[in-house]
Amino acid sequence: MIITTGDRPLTEVAARAERLAERLDVPYVPRGNLSMKKIFSRYGGDEVLVVLLEGVRLLRPDRPQLQFHPSMGFVRAKRVLKGEGDPMLDSAGMASGDSVLDCTAGLGSDSLLFAVRGGEGSCVTALESSLPLYALLAEGMASYTSGIEEVDTALRRINVVNSDHQSYLANLPDSSVDIVYFDPMFREPLEDSAAISPLRAYANRASLSLESVLAAVRVARKAVVLKEKRGSGEFSRLGFEEQLRPGAKTSYGVIRIDQRS
Repeated sequence: MIITTGDRPLTEVAARAERLAERLDVPYVPRGNLSMKKIFSRYGGDEVLVVLLEGVRLLRPDRPQLQFHPSMGFVRAKRVLKGEGDPMLDSAGMASGDSVLDCTAGLGSDSLLFAVRGGEGSCVTALESSLPLYALLAEGMASYTSGIEEVDTALRRINVVNSDHQSYLANLPDSSVDIVYFDPMFREPLEDSAAISPLRAYANRASLSLESVLAAVRVARKAVVLKEKRGSGEFSRLGFEEQLRPGAKTSYGVIRIDQRS
């Protein structure tokens, strides 16, 4: 992976790009007058991350670009800020101040919802095993401006970690996180949006393992939540109780943690 900037970047943007490249131990290439095609041909690499003033883009040759944007997460966040319910948050039993481990961060829309509902006292950790996606997510959450202060503040609070969830869960103490959340990439997409379709080229498509679920149950204090297609056999295979929603194509499955013993 290579990191660069847009055309004629401000000094602060170039400095951010250099710092990110140093932190990730990947090459930084000053943009100059180079086109993206020339950057790929001259420096190689499978991906180029382009740091912008208020955003970031991830590019691959002959692939649609992937740009950080909370997408429907932004729409849902505005509803939560108005006091409306959200099926994911309601299924999880998310309360103000809860800690959340999002094991499959993707573009961070669900992590944003957890951070908005949890407020300043919450702790939301978003795991992303793909280095390019991690770089896009970490830089995007640090720089994206939505125009709504509560949303931007929630994005900045999210702790983005480059790790697979199996390793991360294995190193956590028992009952150390309130909610553990899984949203694995569907093997057969219901309907890819323009924002989600390019994500599939980077995402981990492995099925969620029972071992990972058992580790999540060990770590969680309140609930483990899984998002899947409505009626998916994954819910019963992994021990989740499906929360059916009329007319919805997706469902949330929940394992409630009994803390009485």
